[in-house]
Amino acid sequence: QVQLVESGGGLVQPGGSLTLSCAASGFTFENYAMNWYRQAPGQERDAVATISSVDDNTWYAESVKGRFAISRDNAKNTVYLQMNSLKPEDAAVYYCNVYVQRNYYWGQGTQVTVSS
Repeated sequence: QVQLVESGGGLVQPGGSLTLSCAASGFTFENYAMNWYRQAPGQERDAVATISSVDDNTWYAESVKGRFAISRDNAKNTVYLQMNSLKPEDAAVYYCNVYVQRNYYWGQGTQVTVSS
């Protein structure tokens, strides 16, 4: 079965950096685009970044362009989200996501807190 396990969240000061990881299993990782979403309290879950399965093409939400970078390591079945210049408004639970065989799969999420 498809499993996604996020890690790397934590408390960081404004302007700081964090790298999130998502370890995937249960599907042929290299064949699928991978996504990061985030959800702040009382807010909808929003897409943050996507990396394709071909040529590693990427897409970013406007709010994180130039600060976040998504990457993948197909040998490790892992997708990463490098987050730099973090702002208080980046605080949220971050989720890894994949669409496999007509189903959306989500990890359990990892909390990112941005506070001084």
